[in-house]
Amino acid sequence: MTTLEEYARGFGEEPGYLDYGRVGPLSAAVRAETFGQYEILSKARYGTIERMRAEDERLRDAVSALTRFPADQVVFQPNASSGLLHAAFGLTGGDVLLSLAEFPSITYAAQRAAQALRVITPTWLETDHGRVTPARIREQVTDSTSAVMVSLVDSRTGYLADIDGIRQVIGDRLLIVDAIQGFGVVDAPWEVADVVVSGGQKWMRAGWGTGFLALSERAIDHLTPVFSGWTGSGPEQPWDEVLEPARGARAFSISNPDLVAEARFAAALEEVAAVGVDAIADAVADNVEQVLQLADEFAVPVGSSRSPAERAGIVVLEPLPEQLTALSASLHNHGVTASVRASSVRLSVHAGTGEETLDMLRGAFTSYATVS
Repeated sequence: MTTLEEYARGFGEEPGYLDYGRVGPLSAAVRAETFGQYEILSKARYGTIERMRAEDERLRDAVSALTRFPADQVVFQPNASSGLLHAAFGLTGGDVLLSLAEFPSITYAAQRAAQALRVITPTWLETDHGRVTPARIREQVTDSTSAVMVSLVDSRTGYLADIDGIRQVIGDRLLIVDAIQGFGVVDAPWEVADVVVSGGQKWMRAGWGTGFLALSERAIDHLTPVFSGWTGSGPEQPWDEVLEPARGARAFSISNPDLVAEARFAAALEEVAAVGVDAIADAVADNVEQVLQLADEFAVPVGSSRSPAERAGIVVLEPLPEQLTALSASLHNHGVTASVRASSVRLSVHAGTGEETLDMLRGAFTSYATVS
């Protein structure tokens, strides 16, 4: 086991970083793994390249440990968007219920699949102020709905979806979850989903080019592997013959994976498993509370949910339109990295967010309060 303090020491970014919802700077464990793997690749000693192929099994085992999906129902993906496209193009008919306000990786996957194959129809969910809730889905799901697509944590509002509640109202329809904004900091009931997709470049701090697609038995039975490359046919890919896709997650593979990327992601997953997602989630929740207290102290309006059950690591600030520029300038001047949107500022904290960063945020709010 790893203590939370040991885990927090792996955060090497400069103080002031509050943008994990965009990208998480590499952890110390991931950096060490990267250097080690590239050293192996650069030397290419006899047998080492073949041994690197074990990283695929290592990665799938590590995903399995956190998601509770069997390792043979997990396949590496270069990013979350690729996994979502596999899922959407694999649907064989019916309406797909999703919000048009979802991050574009989801909406584009559904729309492109509908345009290309003409077997599914995206149905745009009317949300509760951008929040996808079981109640809204219950009102709008129909007999022709075959699947529901949702973000575990909404990128814009920071809302943590109740995927267990969603499962209860959709019955045996496929539930496709984009987990990227919560994976590693939310211990979600993954087993209620049929498809779980995530990338490793945000909260997992594994860098770009990392991700996975995990499938339930029901998803394996119902999804067609439209983009199934030569590695998707099985462990052996004979020349002079074109085989059918394998049954299972492996079918959603296109080519050989980036073994170094798999090793980076595996290192990040193992690090999280060693400390425990619950411990990380508790630390994130504590830091979110501190950010909310600072926002209240300086009368900065908060648009994201304050309920622990409806949030993960994202806090959305919504100042008056005429005050947004002053707030973003104050954050910039105090060295606070955040995502500034057209009408809001998104702060995203992690378990390793320290007092120095929170002090910098306090300084930015202090400056903002003097001019607003």
